[in-house]
Amino acid sequence: MDSMLTEKDKMRGFKGLHEECGVFGIWGVPGAAELAYYALHSLQHRGQEGCGIVSVNGEGELVRVKGKGLVTEVFNNDNLSTLKGSMAIGHVRYSTTGGGGIENVQPFLFRHGSGDFALAHNGNLVNSVQLRNYLEDRGSLFQSTSDSEILAHLIKKNPLERTSPRIYQIVEALNMIEGAFAFLIMTKNRIYVARDKYGLRPLSVGTLGDGYVVSSETCAFSAIGAKFLRNVEPGEVLTIDHHGIRSRKYSSYKREAMCAMEYIYFSRPDSDIESVNVHAFRKETGRLLWRHAPADADIVVGVPDSSLSAAMGYAEESGIPYEMGLIKNKYIGRTFIQPSQEMRDKGVKMKLSAVGSIVSGKRVVLIDDSIVRGTTSRRIVATLRDAGATEVHVRIASPMIKFPCFYGVDISTYDELLCAGRTLEQAREAIGADSLGFLPEEALFEAGHRSDLCLACFNGKYPTALYSSIEEANKDGKF
Repeated sequence: MDSMLTEKDKMRGFKGLHEECGVFGIWGVPGAAELAYYALHSLQHRGQEGCGIVSVNGEGELVRVKGKGLVTEVFNNDNLSTLKGSMAIGHVRYSTTGGGGIENVQPFLFRHGSGDFALAHNGNLVNSVQLRNYLEDRGSLFQSTSDSEILAHLIKKNPLERTSPRIYQIVEALNMIEGAFAFLIMTKNRIYVARDKYGLRPLSVGTLGDGYVVSSETCAFSAIGAKFLRNVEPGEVLTIDHHGIRSRKYSSYKREAMCAMEYIYFSRPDSDIESVNVHAFRKETGRLLWRHAPADADIVVGVPDSSLSAAMGYAEESGIPYEMGLIKNKYIGRTFIQPSQEMRDKGVKMKLSAVGSIVSGKRVVLIDDSIVRGTTSRRIVATLRDAGATEVHVRIASPMIKFPCFYGVDISTYDELLCAGRTLEQAREAIGADSLGFLPEEALFEAGHRSDLCLACFNGKYPTALYSSIEEANKDGKF
């Protein structure tokens, strides 16, 4: 079902908690927590505000270490040594304004009479307000403001079901939540793995020795020597334990609507998402971008790091030399996933510098993967001009972002989006470029050899229903 936003929805703004994170799980491998540490380091680009690992020791006890900061800042030899056993799940997180705090850092750990369990989540639930209200009316007490905790309360909502196999409770809970998610749930004996029925968030399974690993991205497999086995299918829940991998479908509805921003921006270039390498995808978008939006220029410059592949493709297709005209300070975090606009603005100033001897006197084609707020683009164009570039032609390897995202990407209001309500010429003027061009939507399908993608932030066609308020939900008789 595709649902378009109404004018009322646009005026409301849809402010809320949206987060892009990374999850990792490992079962049946000695020293699981240490391997999870290295895997989370590989997923660090998906969130830099907090991280955690829960492991199961030889006594069947779930032990957790978590904290705010980078993986290398939170973990050390002392606290890693407390995480024993051959099974663990981990999480890296970032938050938007109001969504931070140590209580929201995952994995969550729940102590319960029917057995302790830990939970990690990547994505966003669009019916979280309604579900939280439903659960609180029935006595649930939440430890955090994260929507990720909702699944745990749904699993345990009925005390009469505590004696039944947990998989039945999980399946029932999964059918109550709506949105984008990749969930890992770990008990003392097994790990459950679930992916949303729309296929919005990536999740892959691999093997390591006699055990198994699960990750938001396959780049984590390479870091620990694991081998890719398969993708978790949309609407599928896996049970990983001494029986191996058991699969069941919790929903008969299924789409392959992978978030296009996973390919365009979020994922590492050495990851494969549903059998398509991210670098290869981006390079092909660069080639297609030249065909759709050529520019008369002397050099091609990519914005480090996620745009370099597209810049290579644009240069190869056009015959215009590719040059390293921008240098990134590798010790500065990604501006797009900083928690406040003020921090983003300061980050841009420190993050990139132009190579004057390369760009001075040159007509530059600047390749970037996307324009969200426009702050970064405007400052980079100004930086190139200050370094002596005579012309700056900006080419974007994705369509114009015109709509908010409610599935876990930090684009929550129309006011934040440069291209919402602006024409191409107005957007060009706003960033100060000599010309501006974007990739059409159909090129994304061509680059990924796909027939389905979530392009909601480009065209407003959302794959799920949107729940704008608890009052409207109650009027519809949903709860």
